[in-house]
Amino acid sequence: MSRRITFEDNSCPIARAADVLAEPWTLLILRNATAGTTRFEDFRAQLGIADNVLTTRLAKLVERGLLTKLPYRDGGRTRHEYRLTKAGSDALPVLHALGAWGDAHTTSENAYGPMQLVHCACGSLTRPGEKCDACGKPLARDDLAWRGSWLSEGEIPLADPVG
Repeated sequence: MSRRITFEDNSCPIARAADVLAEPWTLLILRNATAGTTRFEDFRAQLGIADNVLTTRLAKLVERGLLTKLPYRDGGRTRHEYRLTKAGSDALPVLHALGAWGDAHTTSENAYGPMQLVHCACGSLTRPGEKCDACGKPLARDDLAWRGSWLSEGEIPLADPVG
């Protein structure tokens, strides 16, 4: 088995970020966590990912501080939810940039159309940034939603980080 090259101690911040974010499935797990997915079964169902791969990726995202593991009771069993941390929620601009790039440079017959960002305070579409394109008010994470996404045709509020 080949050993994975690591860039965690690299002087380049892009290399260090790629070390955390560039493994297969990692960005999709972060995307779904940003859309409010928290439970293992839901990640598995939404992504179609194998249990062993999902277990490994979730553990690494917890280890790297992008997700945190919180216990909950399901019947008689204690299980865990995976919630975004501040570091995980700070990946939002990366997700937006990848979405914009994907809309501009890839196609799919299954796409709902371009993924859009909604400023819930005024109900208008906007672009990622400091202020809403329509009303000019500052864009706060808790006042944003995705529309036209892979998960739903409606609006999906962005999950708040824990802690």
